[in-house]
Amino acid sequence: MSTDKDNSSIKDQDEKNKLRVYCTFCLSKMLNAGAARLTNIEFNLPYMQRKGEGEADQQELITDFWLVEDMYTFENIGVSHTVDNVKYLACADCDRGPVGWHDLSTKKSYIALSRVKHE
Repeated sequence: MSTDKDNSSIKDQDEKNKLRVYCTFCLSKMLNAGAARLTNIEFNLPYMQRKGEGEADQQELITDFWLVEDMYTFENIGVSHTVDNVKYLACADCDRGPVGWHDLSTKKSYIALSRVKHE
């Protein structure tokens, strides 16, 4: 969780991502620079795991996310089945995740800053 972290190195003056967003485990690019806006919202994401591993009921409270207004903005992203009006987002190439979630009621997606790398 990165609530008090200074995110100035990864965001521009309009709160958009200055750098491209990649999976932390492989070379898959999820977002281009300028594709998402920083937002502070509390959400409990299940702990990171590879598909089929671990306990899905253990969660982490995360507050810093990249807000993606349109699903078609993503370069690569994997999407889970619906769970409580939410689809979890993972790396499309290595299936690691969740890195964020897609809200079916608002059609907006959120990528946790702490679960991706910026280059």
